[in-house]
Amino acid sequence: MATRTPNFFLICTLCLMLIVTVPSPALSCSSCVHQSKLAYYAYSGAVNVGACGYASFGAKLYGGNVGAASSDLYRNGVGCSACYQIRCTDPKLCNKSGTTIVIADFTQNNQTDFVVSRSTFSSLAIADKGSQLIKGGIIDIEYKRVPCQYKGQNMVVRVDGSSEYPYYLAVQFLYQGGQTDIVSVDIAQVGTSGWRYMTRNHGAVWEIQKPPGGALQFRFVVTSGYDGKWLWAKNAVLPSDWKSGGVYDTGIQISDVALENCNPCNDNNSGWADSP
Repeated sequence: MATRTPNFFLICTLCLMLIVTVPSPALSCSSCVHQSKLAYYAYSGAVNVGACGYASFGAKLYGGNVGAASSDLYRNGVGCSACYQIRCTDPKLCNKSGTTIVIADFTQNNQTDFVVSRSTFSSLAIADKGSQLIKGGIIDIEYKRVPCQYKGQNMVVRVDGSSEYPYYLAVQFLYQGGQTDIVSVDIAQVGTSGWRYMTRNHGAVWEIQKPPGGALQFRFVVTSGYDGKWLWAKNAVLPSDWKSGGVYDTGIQISDVALENCNPCNDNNSGWADSP
């Protein structure tokens, strides 16, 4: 019986593909620095109707340090609630720490990756240089994604104003900690295994038609490391008589960090001061 000769070319090709596609530990970073530009809103109320769907609640996030992100960072709403440390690069005008913002909106400005309030913009300047920085309009910056920190605050569920009890439920997750994205949401009646998936309506708003009855619990898939991770809010989060506009404690907080590839890493925060 004839024997088959191994195809060494094919084997070598497959090995090369594995080497190329498996992420290199040397490039697995929790902090990658990027170069871009920054602009500011012409009027202060712009983020109150942000694309993430936070409405006026958005102005309260991170002490009001909220901003709009480009399509690459907004990612059709997946990037909502992400935190970024931003600093401008002109040493004659800019401080070393910059500031940290949370994404609450989407910008179609193709000249920048971020748009922030005038006060956040001017906070990047050294003492007495804020007005001069404002005059520049659009400035060069560097930025990196950082963990969102809400000390002593659990993640909460806000029932969106479009919800209609008991036929339609839309929610947002606020005070989302860590350096992660929520990529999947399931909902079930407490004490049952009848999990049903929710879909992203827009921005940070997840929806379900004909939601389960009774008190409700949630579970999530969040990015963590190079993979995903399940988180489960096991106790009742929404009461059986949940109300549109209501805000409810999940009893959990996220602390995971999703990694990305860049070279070099800035995991030791080299050259960066802590932002206020």
